[in-house]
Amino acid sequence: MQGILSIQSHVVYGCAGNSSAVFPLQRLGHVVWPIHTVQFSNHTQYAQGWTGKVLQPGDISDLAQGLVNIEVVNEIKAVISGYIGSDAQADEILDTVERVKAANPNALYICDPVMGDPVKGCVVSPEVTKALCERIMQKADIIVPNQFELARFTGIEIDDLESAIKACQRALTMGPKIVLVKHLHSASEHQFTMLLGSAQGLFLVTRPLLDFVRQPVGVGDLITSLFTGHYLNNHDALKSFELCNHAVYRVLKQTAEQGEWELQIIAAQEELVSTIADFTAVLIATAG
Repeated sequence: MQGILSIQSHVVYGCAGNSSAVFPLQRLGHVVWPIHTVQFSNHTQYAQGWTGKVLQPGDISDLAQGLVNIEVVNEIKAVISGYIGSDAQADEILDTVERVKAANPNALYICDPVMGDPVKGCVVSPEVTKALCERIMQKADIIVPNQFELARFTGIEIDDLESAIKACQRALTMGPKIVLVKHLHSASEHQFTMLLGSAQGLFLVTRPLLDFVRQPVGVGDLITSLFTGHYLNNHDALKSFELCNHAVYRVLKQTAEQGEWELQIIAAQEELVSTIADFTAVLIATAG
């Protein structure tokens, strides 16, 4: 029985990190083994605050060792990493990925390099940012940064589509085989834009912006899980990109229509497995 090891944050209430990622992956037919980097009561944008804690140094490695002990590490077909709570966790995640790939060379590593965004700025420590940019992202088969994170990784400031293309092209020379930019905000003020880079070329998808009083949290985690789940099913990056865009938009539309802040993933679950792609990706540049 092959499964996906998902190393991300977790919230008791709502949808962020593994709470946003696990069910969509399961709905797409994958067995998921989650490890939580932090466990919080709710996501950190609540004005009332949150409770919980970061896993202690050694906990991720200890849990991974348990999988080695029961001889299932070779059954891991993909590792996903998201929010990292400390520099020590960064090293433990990288070590876990290396152990998985040693046991199963065909396993994929998908890194969602959570660092921040232009509005919030950097939301992790400088040590975590350095680990992501200098060690972890280079080891990933697939990276899913936003515009802010792609700029940090490549060293290219992104302020328009042309600079985003250059940054994506550079990222493809730095280790990852697929780069999915989950939000390219400088491309348009009126549409939500995502960029995919692979050996096939660079592709752009735009979809309508939805009106929220408060922007939902956990959308990036949802994007990563949906793209990964589809890609593991069909091994077609472009098709997975389009299906991911369809599903994410439908979840957000359901969330907006219900007047909710937390993502309505359960209510929109049939859209997660839809084979319809509302939005067509457009080729805008070559990979190099």
